[in-house]
Amino acid sequence: MTLPQVKEREYRFKLALRMVLPIFTLIIAFIINFSISEDEQLTYLFYIELTLILFFSIYFIFYLIYNGFDTKITDNVSKVFSKEYLYNYLKKEIKSVNEYSLLLISIDNISEINSRYGMSSGDKILFEVVIWIEKYFKEKNIDNFPIGHIKAGDFVLGLKGKKSVYKAVLELFCLKSEELKIDSIEVQISGVINDITLSKDVDYLIENLFYLQKIDKNITNVEDETDPNELEFLVIDAINKKNIEVMLQDVFSGNAQTIKECFIKLKTVDGKLVYPKTYMKILDKLRIMIEYDLMILEKVISLCTQQTDVVFALSISPTSIRNSLFIAKIKELFYKNDSLKNRVIFILSENEYYPFIENYNNILQTLRAFGIIITIDRLGSLNSSFLYLRDLHIDIVRFDSFYTKEANRAKYKNIIDGFNIMAHNKGVKSWVKMVENESSYETLKEQNIDYFQGKYLAPLEKI
Repeated sequence: MTLPQVKEREYRFKLALRMVLPIFTLIIAFIINFSISEDEQLTYLFYIELTLILFFSIYFIFYLIYNGFDTKITDNVSKVFSKEYLYNYLKKEIKSVNEYSLLLISIDNISEINSRYGMSSGDKILFEVVIWIEKYFKEKNIDNFPIGHIKAGDFVLGLKGKKSVYKAVLELFCLKSEELKIDSIEVQISGVINDITLSKDVDYLIENLFYLQKIDKNITNVEDETDPNELEFLVIDAINKKNIEVMLQDVFSGNAQTIKECFIKLKTVDGKLVYPKTYMKILDKLRIMIEYDLMILEKVISLCTQQTDVVFALSISPTSIRNSLFIAKIKELFYKNDSLKNRVIFILSENEYYPFIENYNNILQTLRAFGIIITIDRLGSLNSSFLYLRDLHIDIVRFDSFYTKEANRAKYKNIIDGFNIMAHNKGVKSWVKMVENESSYETLKEQNIDYFQGKYLAPLEKI
């Protein structure tokens, strides 16, 4: 029996015991009063006590029944801890130990299973994978551990000890799962691990697991061991003090330099640099993305005044663009300021397609009316760029670097040709980045690309 099932039974038993308590009280009251000798007559106080006990007993029983249904320990489908119960359980566990690890085990293709084989098959996969996880860890003499269902195909396990103890176990687990099939359905499983040397905040640890999973899928080995509370303070402090480092890279049209793209790092009080892949998530979490975007925009505007013949490009969060306060501030900065017209490029990228596309398009046209050039980034990657190229009126589209790096290979050359034709047919200019060598550059030049960027053409320059 798994730990979640044990805890569920314990809870139900305690609930039933509390419900029976008033009934035992009534029985004892009857026994005491009926043990009175026949000579003594029952007073009206006895009947009042009996009525009150009966009333409160019924109320107490219904209250317990209501709370019993309200408290959910296990997930209906997978029979492991619910997300809420797991978080509370882990918080108590972590308080009492000095070494503790969390593992995220994910069924990566659960969405595909649900769509291809039906929801009932997906539910069965979730249940069977949990059994498989329990069995595997039991073989490694690891049992009686908390496991909970976070979302979709994602499960989190808590194990006492450092992650170094379990890292090899997890790697073997993922290796063993490569050929896992349930009812002839292929199940793709991945896993990542962290421990409380990073933080004792359960919410942060689980968020970090999903971050590590994302990094792992991008085949990058990055581990941020900075204390999360300290990192948040450093990011807020850098933004408040406008402590940033700006790097520029030239973008070319033919042989002429036409654009400078801005790359931003935050500078901490001790002079260390915080990179976007680290601080962007914090900006979202603390809801200060708008403040950050405005700070960067103001910096770019100051660069425009210093270099009057240069066009500057900067990445802006689409959520900021769709905020009325942000638009009002842009209007204040750009309205009737002819020196900024057609000299600032907003580079936009997001994974999820924004459903209110007409409203989004109207906002972009307002920005274009101010003289801001709109670019959609990462065409061809796993995000919404194709749909935005189709539905939005924009100026430039930048291809995902995955294709640019392989520009000399025939199939990628054909894909880039297709992207370029799509863009030009929409009246949109094309932009490629990460041009790293002469052969790639010569190949791309033959394909009638509008803008080129990369280390082969120009290095990053600090200002």
